[in-house]
Amino acid sequence: MAVDPQHSQFLTLCDQAARAAGEVLRRWEGKFKVREKGRADLVTEADLEAQKAIYDILMGPYPDFGFLGEEEGHSTRSPGDNPWHWIVDPLDGTTNYVHGLQNYCVSIALAEGDRIVAGVVYDPVFDRSYQAVTGGGAFMNGERLQASGAETLEQSLVAASFAPSVTRDSQEIDDFVNVMVRSQGIRRLGSAALNLAFVAAGQLDAYWAGDIKPWDIAAGVLLVEEAGGLVRNYGNVPIDWTRPQIVATATEPLQAEMQGILSPSY
Repeated sequence: MAVDPQHSQFLTLCDQAARAAGEVLRRWEGKFKVREKGRADLVTEADLEAQKAIYDILMGPYPDFGFLGEEEGHSTRSPGDNPWHWIVDPLDGTTNYVHGLQNYCVSIALAEGDRIVAGVVYDPVFDRSYQAVTGGGAFMNGERLQASGAETLEQSLVAASFAPSVTRDSQEIDDFVNVMVRSQGIRRLGSAALNLAFVAAGQLDAYWAGDIKPWDIAAGVLLVEEAGGLVRNYGNVPIDWTRPQIVATATEPLQAEMQGILSPSY
C-alpha cells in the first residue's frame, strides 16, 4: 500500500506539535499546582499549556480541521462536511507526571472520519518519537518497529489500564488476576499511549483497557497496526470509537486467547 504524501506531511506536523508539547511538559516538571478532576485523575497547568501549544501548531495551517483534545478549552468540531480532525492527549500519564515518574508522553493523531491516518506518541524524557502513517509502517526515531510475534499468554508480557474509579469487586480486578496467572507477567505502567507504542516495538506482547478515551489510544492504535499487530474491541470486533474497550496484541492467536479471558461487561 503506497503512502499518501499528504499523510506524510501531516505526520511531520504531528511530530512538530508533539515535540513542542514535550518541551512544555519538561519545563513545568516540579513547578505546577495539581487540582482534582476526579479520584486518581489529575490535571495540571502543564497539561493545559501543552494542549494550547499543540492546538496553535496544528490548527494554524489547517483551521478547518476539527480538534478533539482531552482538556477543555480547545476542542472544536469540523465545519460542514470536513471529515478531518486531530485527536490529542497533551499529557498521557498525568498521575505518573505529577509524582515524578518518567513514564508519560504526548499523543497526537489525525483521523479522516473514523480512520486514523497518521499518529505520533512522543516520550519527552527519552526523546523517543514513535510514528506511524497508514501503509508506511511504524518507527521509533527512524528505526522500524515490529510487534513481537508472541502467540500465547504463556509467552507474553502484558500491560493493563484500569478506570480511575475501579473498585475492589470490579470485574477488571478478576480479569487482571486471570491474565496474570497465565502470562509471563503483567504491568500497569500508567500511560495507554506508551503501552501501545511498546506493543508496536515488541517490548510488550499485549495490552488491554476496558475504560479508555479516544485521545489516549488513537495514535497508538495506528502504531500497533502498522507494526504488524492488531487492536480490537472487546468481543473481537472492530474498534468502536464511541466506546473503545481495546485489546492490542502482537498476533491473532494471542488476540483470541485474550478475548476468551476478558469480560466485556464493564
